[in-house]
Amino acid sequence: MSKPAPTIAIIVLTWNQRDLTLDCLASIAAMEYPIERIQTIVVDNGSQDDTASAIRAQYPDVTVLENVENLGFAAGNNVGIHYALQGDVDYIMLLNNDTIVDVQMLAQLLAVIEPQPDVGIVGPKMLYFEPPDVIWCAGNRFGRRPWITERLQAEQQDVARDEAPNEVDYITACGILVRRAVIDHVGVLDPRFFIYYEESDWCFRARRAGWRILYAPRARLWHKVSAAMGTTSPATDYYMNRNLYLFLAKNRSGLNRAYALTAVFGRQLLAIAAYTAKPRGGRRTRNRNARLLAIRDALIGRWGKMGADIEQVCNSSPSPKV
Repeated sequence: MSKPAPTIAIIVLTWNQRDLTLDCLASIAAMEYPIERIQTIVVDNGSQDDTASAIRAQYPDVTVLENVENLGFAAGNNVGIHYALQGDVDYIMLLNNDTIVDVQMLAQLLAVIEPQPDVGIVGPKMLYFEPPDVIWCAGNRFGRRPWITERLQAEQQDVARDEAPNEVDYITACGILVRRAVIDHVGVLDPRFFIYYEESDWCFRARRAGWRILYAPRARLWHKVSAAMGTTSPATDYYMNRNLYLFLAKNRSGLNRAYALTAVFGRQLLAIAAYTAKPRGGRRTRNRNARLLAIRDALIGRWGKMGADIEQVCNSSPSPKV
């Protein structure tokens, strides 16, 4: 008698992106994997665009969990993770709602992780949705400088068809498959990050606990990059810069941590000075102010969702050129 296919809980977090989420769910439904072994869970992070009702109407078998407010990426996904762990699941997959998955993605991920019990996390090849043959991310690594991270094979053409799985430092949470035993071992995402660096921290904790992390090149998805916030928004600047301090403080130690935190502080001060000297007609002023507030909040230990003062900075109109 053959062993039944592993049970997978796929968690899709959404916030005011109904159409993107429906497209993602359509691609999940089309995957070539036993449907009875997949539990799809959508966590709605306080959307105002009828996302939850649209999903229930089109996908009645999908579980929809509704948060009353935007809890952020980490805490929002944790709602889905805790729900899934109440059942008999072997793996949990976090999947961005702005992705389209290949029909074989899940099968290919499992083909890599199932035979290797010391592998706790695996991720697919992530391609741009447009153009669809260019790699956005093929796993990630930490650089020699402890504050530098690198998306592997980024911007390269997807031409290799015989790549073997290889070990990486972390998988971007846009598509990450995690063995249940890893979560039992190291816990869920740290909600203090709110958004950005939460998956780096998760993977770092898993590696420190002895689990291996692999990139599976034959598993593929397409990512509609930066559909949520924009790559250079003041909010992105705030969370990326503030959370880097938290990541380094948690995951580095001794002189290495002191060196990294000092170096990051110096680099941020240089960037703030550059934004002040060359505000580009006021367009960079909000980003400068967001970085200043990121330093302030890191120093006083204010994590989680940004405060009202920072939201005001991020949502204000660009300062006019003087």
